[in-house]
Amino acid sequence: MITDGFLYLGVLLGLAGILVLITHRSNIRLLKYVPSFVLLYICAAALNTAGVFGSSEAIEATGEAVQDALLPAMILLLLFKCDIRKIIKLGPKLLVTFFVAVLSIMLGFVVAYLVFQAVLDDQAWKALGALSGSWTGGSANMVALQGILQAPEDVFGYVLIVDTVLYSVWLLLLFSSAGFVERFNRWTKAKTTKFETQDDAEEEERPIDLVSLMGLLGFSLFVSSVAGWIGEQLPEIGEVVNATTWTILIVSVLGLIIATTPMSKAAGSREIAMVMLHVIIGIIASGSDFSALTQAPVYLAVGILVLIVHLVVMLGYAKLTRTELFNVAVASAGNMGGPASAPVVAGAFNSQLVPVGVLYALLGAFSGTFVGLGVAQILSVL
Repeated sequence: MITDGFLYLGVLLGLAGILVLITHRSNIRLLKYVPSFVLLYICAAALNTAGVFGSSEAIEATGEAVQDALLPAMILLLLFKCDIRKIIKLGPKLLVTFFVAVLSIMLGFVVAYLVFQAVLDDQAWKALGALSGSWTGGSANMVALQGILQAPEDVFGYVLIVDTVLYSVWLLLLFSSAGFVERFNRWTKAKTTKFETQDDAEEEERPIDLVSLMGLLGFSLFVSSVAGWIGEQLPEIGEVVNATTWTILIVSVLGLIIATTPMSKAAGSREIAMVMLHVIIGIIASGSDFSALTQAPVYLAVGILVLIVHLVVMLGYAKLTRTELFNVAVASAGNMGGPASAPVVAGAFNSQLVPVGVLYALLGAFSGTFVGLGVAQILSVL
């Protein structure tokens, strides 16, 4: 069992390195549809489930510190190549897709509650209301709603397990979907948006040297640390707008500004960002424990049914409106995971799409608490 923080991080990095090597050098056909970060997610979660990663303050502190440092830096670097004008061309459909995702999750909770109401605790509507807040904006909303609704601790403990396990599985599916973009878009007959530019082609031809690597790495981590410090100084607004929210906003705005300057031409920004992406995914996955599935079977069934309804509605919406896969997947991630995962999922599709992930994540962070209160109210009436 690993309890040392540095050893824990070293194992994750070593595992990531091996999987990247396999997926980029192997001729196995399956790996064309399963990116290296998906395999990393599976393997890291499996190691944690098997008890390889012990529960210790050192591991938790290391994982939290590294993720807090790398997430803003990764978003900043991914935004270097972002042409915001092309994002604007996507139009109001972005907002429509997000709110369809919200409504589908709300519908899923109503349907699941009606199906399982007879076997649920009398106060289950409170815990499920809190869970709906997490699934439409992130865990911060769930904490806020628990403080408001005061669900029984044992019932709230069950939905915490469901939230952790199903969020992990759903995030894995969203990451995996990046390998099926062309098939999905052909099925929906979506008019795909092209993000490739001449600057991208020029960038690929330029060599990545020590100066560019050190400059980008040092700059991104410096900005991440300063943005984090500024975020801590800014006032919190409720339970949703906190230091993390401010930090992501700061690096997102700065990244979009840099994208319009010559600095965006620096070679290696994507490569460094992808390294950070793998580290973040490994840390997230190492907190997943699939053995927890047996501890809350009824509530787990409720959560699965919610996700099935969400999936069916989103697939139907995508087919009817000819919506691209990235739009549907990132809208779902913006609801289910919020700022911690939506930009990461967006980056898995295309680095140009990170602003879409940030937009969805911030919309979810602001609206999740209110959506959760609405769901709780509906369930209480039912």
